Amino acid sequence: MSMYQNGEVDPDLKALELRQDEILRRLYELKAAVDGLAKTVTTPDADLDATSLSSPLSAPKQVANLDSLLGKDLGALRDIVINANPSSPPLSLLVLHGLLCQRYSVLSTVHVHSSISAVPPKLLNCLGPRHPDSYTRQRFQLGFTLIWKDVPRLQMKFSVPNMCPIEGEGNVARFLSRLVGLEPRDPVAATLSDSWVDTAFFQLAPGSSKERAAVLRALNAALGRGPWLAGADLSLADVVCACCLLGTGTTAASAPANVQRWLKGCQNLGSMACINPLLQ
Repeated sequence: MSMYQNGEVDPDLKALELRQDEILRRLYELKAAVDGLAKTVTTPDADLDATSLSSPLSAPKQVANLDSLLGKDLGALRDIVINANPSSPPLSLLVLHGLLCQRYSVLSTVHVHSSISAVPPKLLNCLGPRHPDSYTRQRFQLGFTLIWKDVPRLQMKFSVPNMCPIEGEGNVARFLSRLVGLEPRDPVAATLSDSWVDTAFFQLAPGSSKERAAVLRALNAALGRGPWLAGADLSLADVVCACCLLGTGTTAASAPANVQRWLKGCQNLGSMACINPLLQ
């Protein structure tokens, strides 16, 4: 770049440089939009209309760095796409979605697959109100799409190259919990949390009244030793077990004393409020 006297920059060259920077910026945004739309359109079984994608929540106050967890993926939005049966709404994943929105800038949408004739309004609105369509995909860090579909088992697909689908609400919950920092750092506590997650999904949610009573006794004993199930802090075990209990129709009033206290504490968490309409 040529200089005038006294070190001044040629104004014509400076204007040309600024124009070039603006063109490069617009090209980058266009690439981000095209890459993001391509991911959405090519997602198997999604039945998405990519032109209608929008977000239910404004950008969070504190934005975490997804690159540190998932590696850099410049120019494209990372998409979480979940196929779930409306006969069994994944309550724990809705809570985790709310926690994701507190940590990241999330573009969230709900769709109905052609295998389902209709779903109640509360399921269509389970991720919250929609943003105006003027919001574009490249403004967000993470895409979260929930598709109500006639599937025998919940499935999640994620836009990481060569990543196979994740099946089962428990496994998807574990994946999402790592993004929101709910997994205990201590290996012993993490193993205990995993055990409770399995107990919730394999015994509590689908079990008989006898099996549920046994789990309630085990929960009551564990909660007599501390405020949460896997250590001194809230973990995925608490979220999953509370959601499964509430999903079976168990109320705080009908639970043993320690479970009653713990369940009330879970329900007082703001992140649990999103599932209340689905429990009514």
